[in-house]
Amino acid sequence: MRKCAGVPRATPNPSGRRPAVQQSASDGDAPAHAHQERFAALAVGAIGVVFGDIGTSPLYSLKESFIGHHKLAVDAAHIYGVLSLIFWTMTSIVTIKYVALILRADNRGEGGSLALLALITRKMDDSRWRVAITLTGVIATALFYGDAIITPAVSVLSAVEGLTTVREGFTPLVLPLTVAILVALFAIQARGTASVGKLFGPVMLVYFAVIAVLGISGIAAAPEILWALNPWYAVKFFTLDPTLAFLALGSVVLAVTGAEALYADMGHFGRRAIMVSWLYIAFPCLMLNYLGQSAAILRNPAMIENPFFLMAPDWARLPLVILATMATVIASQAVISGAFSVSQQAVQLGFLPRLRILHTSAKAAGQVYVPLVNWGLLVMVVLLALGFRSSSNLASAYGIAVTGTMFITACMLGVLTFAVWKWHPLLAGLVTGVFLLIDGAYFASNITKIPDGGWFPLLVAAVAFVLLTTWSRGRRLVLARLQEGAMPIALFIRSAAQSAARVKGTAVFLTSTPDSIPPALLHNLKHNKVLHERIVLLTVAIEQVPHVLGKECTSMEALGDGFFRVVLHYGFMDEVDVPAALAAIQDCGAPFRPMETSYFLARQTLLPSSRPGMAIWREKLFAWMVRNAESAMEFFKLPTNRVVELGSQLEI
Repeated sequence: MRKCAGVPRATPNPSGRRPAVQQSASDGDAPAHAHQERFAALAVGAIGVVFGDIGTSPLYSLKESFIGHHKLAVDAAHIYGVLSLIFWTMTSIVTIKYVALILRADNRGEGGSLALLALITRKMDDSRWRVAITLTGVIATALFYGDAIITPAVSVLSAVEGLTTVREGFTPLVLPLTVAILVALFAIQARGTASVGKLFGPVMLVYFAVIAVLGISGIAAAPEILWALNPWYAVKFFTLDPTLAFLALGSVVLAVTGAEALYADMGHFGRRAIMVSWLYIAFPCLMLNYLGQSAAILRNPAMIENPFFLMAPDWARLPLVILATMATVIASQAVISGAFSVSQQAVQLGFLPRLRILHTSAKAAGQVYVPLVNWGLLVMVVLLALGFRSSSNLASAYGIAVTGTMFITACMLGVLTFAVWKWHPLLAGLVTGVFLLIDGAYFASNITKIPDGGWFPLLVAAVAFVLLTTWSRGRRLVLARLQEGAMPIALFIRSAAQSAARVKGTAVFLTSTPDSIPPALLHNLKHNKVLHERIVLLTVAIEQVPHVLGKECTSMEALGDGFFRVVLHYGFMDEVDVPAALAAIQDCGAPFRPMETSYFLARQTLLPSSRPGMAIWREKLFAWMVRNAESAMEFFKLPTNRVVELGSQLEI
């Protein structure tokens, strides 16, 4: 990732727009040709990463609508009704809501719940709603972790279950093979996805082409299925059996799982590449396959047991199982990488403690690996697969986290249209109301799944929400306690700088409160009785933007008597490297020489108390999170042989 200091290296153009190029007559169309090649690469990459999850939904969504926990009669009325619902759900939620509207809400090119939260809170004039908006953004992030656990399990399991359509004797192998694939998938995460990612796009292109061809063959045998695209059949489904139609929404929405990835991955591929990939490749191929599956079960209702694989000829089923398994691994890889990125953003924005974050590629921005998140996900995913044992059982747990996130995104879209984009109130209210109604209906339908497994993602989200909010609240309490006994900088310089002995070298004191003397400096003077000839009070500030560029990275102020205050500004997707940032500063008295610079860190031992702030159990949880956080030395990339830690106790 880009480092804040120094000359920022070239990064991909995330917008997909043509860059301004000075072109002479001899240049010909070379820049335009290069741009077209680059855009084609972005579009293919988006097919592999962005649409992996939603691309594998045909493996289970149509089947679950009929044979899930709320079974439907496999007849023409219900087939046409469900298919019409799938088409108009994909049109309204994915095409209109996400592609046409949400993708416009970029935070300097980045997307996702936390990026949208940062955008809204940064641009809102009225601060009264910020707490509520922050909570909704945190809830959406917590729900994402629940989705990140279920997606690999249900996707891989549904693909491997295709073996049973090849030969019934393969049934005992399904679960062990699924677990083996999942373990292998998580085991290779430390190597990074740069090399594997090159295969994602081409494999998914082949996958989409294959499911489209299968769908066309099914449509050719029963072309009357095309009438199901008429929204009247969806309406007729509700008039025929309102209760079952409402319950069916919980399975129909599985067709759009992964829609949130369109927004979350915008920073990697750009709005235009994602839009083109969806409108011209993913959406048509998916609908052709759903039409083909529906035509197959219309002719032979017994195929509802697994229409995705059964509509293929016998000789093609094993290759189709292998291709579908590869596609589900890609879908799982995308959501795992998303969990790493969301965790990094949460750390930078102050919702999680420092975690060990490894950058697996020196060239590809955003390629990070978080060991704690990786192995935690693996344990939960394997337990989930072993506990639920089939994709049908897992489908009962799938959807509630997705629809919850979609509903929250619709709420935040309303705030965006009213407070940030300043749309006309009638237009903003109409758009927000329509999507709240649609997403609310799907979420309400999924709530009925709670007793059958929907409790699991809610439990995961609740645990994640407690951790996120406890850390955020605990940090604010610690800062408040430190401020209570803080000494103003000017007073300290006047009283101590003139009397204490000065030694050669530079001392850098990291502090989160730039307007007061850090505790580590007070303890150092108290116990060692000396001050360095140059003292830098350093604060690392994470801004509400993805990246901070150029001169905005560093602000510096000379305080006199060898004291300097330096603030390093980073975006919430930037890599923090303090020594590199200091080395780029030229006007801080003298250059920073590594062997003459010492870094002083304060390590507080937190003591839970009955003082107002948080419940005792949350204070103990926060203290435990502090003890297990990644070392500040490693997080800020400080040299191990130049760091001094000074401890103290602090009541919260």
